Amino acid sequence: MASDQQKRQELDERARHGETVVPGGTGGKSLEAQEHLAEGRSKGGHTRKEQLGTEGYQEMGRKGGLSTTDKSGGERAEEEGIDIDESKFRTRNK
Repeated sequence: MASDQQKRQELDERARHGETVVPGGTGGKSLEAQEHLAEGRSKGGHTRKEQLGTEGYQEMGRKGGLSTTDKSGGERAEEEGIDIDESKFRTRNK
């Protein structure tokens, strides 16, 4: 049976050859880099959702989904008459 260190070395070698070995670690060139990428993505989104609350997070997604290469989501929403409630964006303090 391979030790944890041997398993990590094997995963690191596979990552160096371009394989994603950690869920969410896409783009990392080593096992450690992929672990950091995956951790940052999962923590970042979760933290933002906690700060904004569920409704604020959903509104932020709506606005972001309207953005194009030449217009921001806010500009496009205004043009098309789509109501985005930015009052839900307020950061909540614990």
